[in-house]
Amino acid sequence: MLLIKNIKQLIQVRPEAPLMLRGKEMAELPMLDNAWLLIENDVIHSFGHMENCPENADEVIDATGKLVFPSWCDSHTHIVYAGSRESEFVDKIHGLSYEEIARRGGGILNSAKRLQACSEDELYNQALLRANEIATFGTGAVEIKSGYGLTVQDELKMLRVIKRLRETTQLTIRATFLGAHAIPIEYKENRAAYIDLIVDEMLPKVVAEGLADFVDVFCDKGFFTVDETDRILSEAKKLGLQAKIHANELDYSGGIQVGVKHDALSVDHLEYTGNEEMEVLLNSNTMPTLLPSTAFFLRIKQPPAREMMQAGLPIALASDYNPGSSPSGKMSFVLSLACINLRMTPEEAINAATINSAYAMGIHASHGSITPGKIANLFITQEMSSYAFLPYAFGSNLVESTILKGKVQNH
Repeated sequence: MLLIKNIKQLIQVRPEAPLMLRGKEMAELPMLDNAWLLIENDVIHSFGHMENCPENADEVIDATGKLVFPSWCDSHTHIVYAGSRESEFVDKIHGLSYEEIARRGGGILNSAKRLQACSEDELYNQALLRANEIATFGTGAVEIKSGYGLTVQDELKMLRVIKRLRETTQLTIRATFLGAHAIPIEYKENRAAYIDLIVDEMLPKVVAEGLADFVDVFCDKGFFTVDETDRILSEAKKLGLQAKIHANELDYSGGIQVGVKHDALSVDHLEYTGNEEMEVLLNSNTMPTLLPSTAFFLRIKQPPAREMMQAGLPIALASDYNPGSSPSGKMSFVLSLACINLRMTPEEAINAATINSAYAMGIHASHGSITPGKIANLFITQEMSSYAFLPYAFGSNLVESTILKGKVQNH
């Protein structure tokens, strides 16, 4: 047993965790002052006030002056990629848009070219560094997408790397097949043939090898249309893959509507979200997921987080860690951006990055809160005055230690 005692504040304490938090519920963040937490094997056993602290444990951590959080659940990343794209970062400084860079063979197609030339072992070693890095920032669960392969062989290669990460790290990992990330150059004049390739070859092989938990489509201006998305999701559903959608990052694309139509677990980005889109989401179980570091990095329109919550919607937050539009997996910085640019309160942002993002990964029953029986994925902060200091001090890594599946990790 592992006992953490003298905890200044134990954050996100819920004896019975809700499925998700909607609207005004997101402003409520239960906590316990002067607390202890007991972990048995890999799960949270119990917690309480220090006057009732257990006396015996195999290992004891003194958290005097420190806060304990459930680990972040980062429900949207692309951390399996080859190389970097800082040259495009410079292009953006010179005024080129995301779409212009993509039209010139940059963007996703640039990453695809690099990945196709990269061996599986090389790709795994690069991704392992990123996986270990995000764990030191307090992330305990992460969804990782394919989508930089864009061929049958290379999409499978990416998904096999994600499988290796799941087997060789303490992170809880969910895999998403995103063959519909961009149209490869060789299919530029025959889009239908690439859709056929996804549906007829990629999807069956992905499912046959058991490599993906979800399927995703980049349904947006300049990428995949609603009709193309509809066909891919319909075929994926027949094979047992639930949808997660890239939608409405660049325009009102119809991506939210087609995602809800197919019972998507989440629709992500959502910079362009109006009353019609909110109404559709309100009548669904689909989690709206915002990626504020992407809007920050690309200097694009911010999603209407405050309006969405006022309408009664839930919100999840994720990093979108990728080489082109969000080259960072630091979830505390994502929370800072949510507070600064989206006008979310610290309570709303913490809920969005724990309970609601766990839902957006399909792991709400086991992650996202301090609840007996849930997986013991936690982090202990440095000494700090309050939980609001975490998003406030956006330049610091305030995570002192992490516990994943009940085991203290070496940073």
